[in-house]
Amino acid sequence: MLNVVLVEPEIPQNTGNIARTCLAAGARLHLIEPLGFNLEGAALRRAGLDYWAKCDVHRWPSLDALRPAARKARFFYLTSKVTRPYWEARFVPGDYLVFGRETRGLPESLLAKEREHLWTIPMEPAARSLNLATSVGIVLYEARRQIQPS
Repeated sequence: MLNVVLVEPEIPQNTGNIARTCLAAGARLHLIEPLGFNLEGAALRRAGLDYWAKCDVHRWPSLDALRPAARKARFFYLTSKVTRPYWEARFVPGDYLVFGRETRGLPESLLAKEREHLWTIPMEPAARSLNLATSVGIVLYEARRQIQPS
């Protein structure tokens, strides 16, 4: 199983869509607090439709609180601030794909500490960023493709 980690997500519709994508891909979703919305909110339920109850979702007070539960798993941090493309990563079951806030991405302090584990989704210079749910889908399905080739 793969793991998707959202660090301080802000938009309930994105989180709902990501939860549905995780369900479809057989991945576990980890939400790092603080969340920018209430998990019981109508917008989240609408975005996740009737899938939310079927999703494997875990909440954590911080990324540091998640790490001991992940044991020796590998973490891949996705950011627009590097040039190494995600498709060069070699994913294995149990990996954690970590994404930052919609408005700010991952904290600079985390990026500085995890330089060797930073990856990006290349895009044209005119595009500032991709939607978080789109970004998760791109990387999660590449990881799944590598792990479960057809």
